[in-house]
Amino acid sequence: MMHKGGYVALQILGMVTTVVFAQAAIRGLFDHTSATLWGALDWVPGGWGGRLLVLVFLTAAGVVLAGWAHDRQKQVRR
Repeated sequence: MMHKGGYVALQILGMVTTVVFAQAAIRGLFDHTSATLWGALDWVPGGWGGRLLVLVFLTAAGVVLAGWAHDRQKQVRR
């Protein structure tokens, strides 16, 4: 079982992930020609739509991770 601090760290990681990928997705909506995250997602098939889908998925994964870690952290008694 993880300590309370471990869940807090995972919650922070989830929030940072959410912010970074949501910002990149929003920027991609307005500027289709920009290199998303310095070209890190250029390998994704489907062009602009494929990259946007991956960014939305990663944003959702960050939200789920932060929420899960928050719930688990509340359950740990220390």
